[in-house]
Amino acid sequence: MIIKDQDTLAVLLVGSTHYVEMAPGQEAAIYYRTATDALMALPDGTRRAGTWRLTETGYHVDWAGGPSAGWQIDVEPGRIAYVDAGGIERGRVARIVPGDAALLAA
Repeated sequence: MIIKDQDTLAVLLVGSTHYVEMAPGQEAAIYYRTATDALMALPDGTRRAGTWRLTETGYHVDWAGGPSAGWQIDVEPGRIAYVDAGGIERGRVARIVPGDAALLAA
């Protein structure tokens, strides 16, 4: 089930770090610092800062010096996934931790 409710998305995202398994053994960390500001560390060590906003179908992220994309959160019992604008699953959430757990703002 794709989460489209903005209040639910805000609770899942704002102030939390999402660890997303991009491929086996490759995890990205994304920290949604505020309702408009995000930081990310990719498995290859690339770090990005950007802005994000809620949309009618999910949310949209604009990474400085990187891509801009629409995303959705797809949930089922025991599984949370990141889905791109084309409906393709791009990663599974391994864990969600309150705060800047990966120290991305440091």
